[in-house]
Amino acid sequence: MSRQRHSKLKIAGAVCLSFMFLAGCKSLMIGSEEPTISGIAPAGLSPTDSVEREIGAKEHPKIIKAYGGTYENRQLEQMVSKLVGRLVAASSEPSRPYRVTILNSPTVNAFALPGGYLYVTRGLIALANDKAELAAVLAHEMAHVTSRHALARAAARQNSELVNKVMDNMVSEPSKGATVKARNLVTLASFSQVQELEADKIGIETSYLAGLDPFAASRFLETMGLYAQYLTGRSEDGNKASFLSSHPTTPERIKSAIFAARRYGGPDIGTREREDYLDAIDGILFGDAPDEGFVRGHSYIHPSLRIRFSPPEGYRLENTSKAVLAVAPDGSAMRFDGVNVSPDVPLTKYLTSGWVSGLITGSIREQTINGHPAVLAAAEAKGWTFRVALIRVGAATYRFVFATTEPNAEFESAIAETVNSFQTMTYEQAQAFKPLRISIVTAGYGDTVEKMAARMAGTDDQVALFRILNDVKQGENLKRGQKIKLVTTSQLSLPWPARDTPQAVIKNPGSGGHFRDFHKTNSPLRRRH
Repeated sequence: MSRQRHSKLKIAGAVCLSFMFLAGCKSLMIGSEEPTISGIAPAGLSPTDSVEREIGAKEHPKIIKAYGGTYENRQLEQMVSKLVGRLVAASSEPSRPYRVTILNSPTVNAFALPGGYLYVTRGLIALANDKAELAAVLAHEMAHVTSRHALARAAARQNSELVNKVMDNMVSEPSKGATVKARNLVTLASFSQVQELEADKIGIETSYLAGLDPFAASRFLETMGLYAQYLTGRSEDGNKASFLSSHPTTPERIKSAIFAARRYGGPDIGTREREDYLDAIDGILFGDAPDEGFVRGHSYIHPSLRIRFSPPEGYRLENTSKAVLAVAPDGSAMRFDGVNVSPDVPLTKYLTSGWVSGLITGSIREQTINGHPAVLAAAEAKGWTFRVALIRVGAATYRFVFATTEPNAEFESAIAETVNSFQTMTYEQAQAFKPLRISIVTAGYGDTVEKMAARMAGTDDQVALFRILNDVKQGENLKRGQKIKLVTTSQLSLPWPARDTPQAVIKNPGSGGHFRDFHKTNSPLRRRH
């Protein structure tokens, strides 16, 4: 995990500790059409299998909710289903049943729960270039299931927590207790790293036995590293990787994956099945879902609600399922979401209703932001300085929260610039913003990387994203007839509701989001500790 990511999580966590955010996120419950991969189910369940299935079944709805629901694309589901079935047949437990879910998230992620619950995001599927790369990821997660890593990790964590508790009660010298706790943390991290490398090795073997390219794992690890660098603007320093990372660093994993694949032959062994894969992902949603709004360059735009704002240059926007986050290079952070407030309740009354810790009442001031009533205030809590802005647009209320540990003039200027950039859009302006999708096209005679990348939408660095998405290295050229991925805007028009009626936004109430549900209930506000 990069330092920037650590900073982002730390600040976002501080914001959440001091404010009660009510952005709704319902789960999209899965029906019988969800892909279920199964050989012949085991005749009898062992106690361990029963425990694992119970854990998976309990956590499954939480995962769906946290990731904004499932991504429904029958063609994609069938492709993933068949691929997992192929891997299951080649695995060490060919009779183990799996339940596979494609999550409606732009993040690049895949993971498994005990009991055979596999998850892969549409963001990861869009980034992969062939079936072998996706298989490498899925086989890795299957290895965690067959190796019972989740239960082993839970047991190790429980033992570590017990030791820490004993140290707190028995050790009189705090320094000795801290040393033991640190040693336990290192042990846990090392334990997790060993499991990740073991899952890589097993997954590569499973992919090879399924007839797929065993070198796909190292290839896709490299692509994921480049994509992470593209998103954050930073590269991972393999020489300064934290030993406490729960996953081995990308360079280390790539080297290990290449070594594991060489056991089975040269780089041409196994199939990639690239063209079939690209045909299956043609048209897949790329980036933010339409009902979550879009990050376009340095701006956040929600076409359905017809609102937009832009933080200062340098703030990196991230559109999550619960809120829009932004982090500045100096560690200052911003959170933006919609909140349920009755139009009859004055903004000042809502602001002072108890959801802000450390509110400085003398700082509250009412003003107008681009024609909309607003209230701004300051707060201080647990070493953090906060600035809060509430803006009302018709029946909807939007909320900015800024946080820093080092308030200064630059921080105050960034707040003013962001809040004052908040504005509503006309119907015609909103219509100009459409979802991004992956379009599969064929390179023709004379087509170059630069020429094809110029057709990409939704990015300021078209060539860099084009090379990453298509695994085209520096110095490599396109071949005539080569299928490639382009990020394009959807040609479908979305139904745009009136900006002051957020109720009309609920087109898919089960899929979660930070603006879909905030108007639906008037629950009492409670302080979150």
